[in-house]
Amino acid sequence: MTKLHGAYTAMITPMFSNGDIDYEGFRKNVLFQLEQGIDGLLPLGTSGETPTLDEDEEQKLLEIIFPLVKEFNAKNGRDVKIMVGAGSNNTRDAVRYCQRAKEFGADFALVVTPYYNKPSDEGLYRHFEAVSKVGVPIVVYNIQGRTGKNISTSLLQRIAKLPNIAGVKEASGNINQMMEVIEKIKLENPDFSVMSGDDGLTLPLMAAGGDGIISVVTNMIPGLMSELAHLCEKGDFAGARKIHYRLQPFFRAAFVDGNPTCIKYAMNVKGIPAGSVRLPLSEPTDSAKKIIEDAIKSCEL
Repeated sequence: MTKLHGAYTAMITPMFSNGDIDYEGFRKNVLFQLEQGIDGLLPLGTSGETPTLDEDEEQKLLEIIFPLVKEFNAKNGRDVKIMVGAGSNNTRDAVRYCQRAKEFGADFALVVTPYYNKPSDEGLYRHFEAVSKVGVPIVVYNIQGRTGKNISTSLLQRIAKLPNIAGVKEASGNINQMMEVIEKIKLENPDFSVMSGDDGLTLPLMAAGGDGIISVVTNMIPGLMSELAHLCEKGDFAGARKIHYRLQPFFRAAFVDGNPTCIKYAMNVKGIPAGSVRLPLSEPTDSAKKIIEDAIKSCEL
């Protein structure tokens, strides 16, 4: 199974002011990411507003990204990976989305903790057992703030023993839990990857033995975040710290009034296709916009 590491972008979905998808803007963003040296791309994640997309729209986005990445890799001798968001609180749908990812040739499928219905640990285990049988490498997405349920390390240990479980996107916000996952799972199985789901925790997690970042801010600054992750992989934590502290204000600003509302506003400021968000999301407040603009200036982005 392919080892998951480095910097991946949880891609936004560009939209026009009427809420329609800007497919040409999406194509431009994919090319921008590839040219800036990103290691992998994640379409149809939470940052892509997938809860508000219909399956025809999702299909079109996948039909754009896969040929572009394949052509880029062939021309440039690269191996940029594609991880497809495949989560649902309906296990049957999650299995179907994983099958779609596999049919497209995805390197990984990202499967979030089922949200709202808050299953027991046994129900959650069986959910991941079902998607693991599809055959595409699965990345478990732990984000209690959005799902209402944390995946404990003991439960993740059970899940990690299932076939085709490649690693975890850890967005619990708890660095102690992240280190416990490294201690109790990754140290026993080095092929299991521990990826940060929080941009600001990339450096500490990788210093503790983590493998990389599935990032929001890379929608705008893929080159800088890729460099930070690659420096960490090389053990150059002094160099990584310089980038980390340069970007700290932007890490905070990118989530000051929700995601992907803030990163989309920042991208619009920089002229990168992003546009509006769909309800129930709405554009950042004026005070949030000022924080974002100030962070862009202070970080020299």
